[in-house]
Amino acid sequence: MDSNKDEAERCIKIALIAVNSNQPDKARKFLEKAQRLFPTNQAQNLLDSLAQNGKPPEENGSHVNGEGPTMRHRGQGDGADASAQGATDSAKPYTAEQLEAVRKIKSCKDYYQILGVEKTASEEDLKKAYRKLALKFHPDKNQAPGATEAFKAIGNAYAVLSNTEKRRQYDQYGEERTHPTRQRQHRDFEADISPEDLFNMFFGGGFPSSNVHVYRNGRMHFAHHNRQERREQQRDGGLALFVQLMPILILIIVSALSQMMVTQPPYSLSYRPSAGHIHKRHTSHLKVTFYVGDRFNEEYSGTNLKAVDRSVEEDYISNLRNNCWKEKQQKEGLLYRARYFGDSELYQRAQRMGTPSCSRLSEIQVMLDG
Repeated sequence: MDSNKDEAERCIKIALIAVNSNQPDKARKFLEKAQRLFPTNQAQNLLDSLAQNGKPPEENGSHVNGEGPTMRHRGQGDGADASAQGATDSAKPYTAEQLEAVRKIKSCKDYYQILGVEKTASEEDLKKAYRKLALKFHPDKNQAPGATEAFKAIGNAYAVLSNTEKRRQYDQYGEERTHPTRQRQHRDFEADISPEDLFNMFFGGGFPSSNVHVYRNGRMHFAHHNRQERREQQRDGGLALFVQLMPILILIIVSALSQMMVTQPPYSLSYRPSAGHIHKRHTSHLKVTFYVGDRFNEEYSGTNLKAVDRSVEEDYISNLRNNCWKEKQQKEGLLYRARYFGDSELYQRAQRMGTPSCSRLSEIQVMLDG
């Protein structure tokens, strides 16, 4: 599999870094892992050389069984003065194509150029462009110098352009940055979510953390730096916002009052008894479990009881459809991410992920058809 081959090549690169850092045991472990994933002559030669001499052939900087135009970015100075993490980061491999891609992103003049879309791009166009670029420039995938800054710029561009109000303001004022002599009536455009949180929402099913960072002009700022400024804006716009929301508040109050006059539903689809619904029942056809109140048997019988059964089963099937869609989306997202990054462990975990709601929905469909 291509994913196993990519993972094996990554293990070989880590092994070479470990050898340069005088860590032969670590190098041997990753070389053995590479052979298990995708056997190659390169890994076997390195293992044989480590077993004989404790170091690989041609250690003094040349490629081993040349695998392409890979470059290594090394830091200056004595390695003894650097931490182990710093030594590893300074030796991360990258390709000429990755370096050129980073240069192109950093040379872009506006957010539309960064995402590679037209100014008339739809929300779906923005999502497709962000998904492609975020995977390409994520620090785990692209380790060329400047890739992290490019990744942040991509996240910031999508966060602004996907927000209708911020996009409108950016379209109106964004280009004035290139004309410093003009009077500017706006602040720098900023995203309300960090690039990593945005990435996790797209590919990992995660949600942003409470400690949100803001990226502006390639530099990171903490959100609490702007709290005082935002408090002032909230005070100024509070009254105007209240006036705008008044019709909605009235509608909510009227709706709440009308709901108070409506009787409680006769059943609950909860998995356990709840307030007012404590007696367990099953529908006559699909055997769906639901709970009812004390007076249910007195109030519902004959045609009314059949109507309740039908309503319970319709609600149950609707819930299954929604849950099935969520389960499929989560599984497909993990599979896509695993294939792109060549993560065999994540791929296996995604394959094992069940979709119980979909399975139950299929069973019900068979029962209905039968």
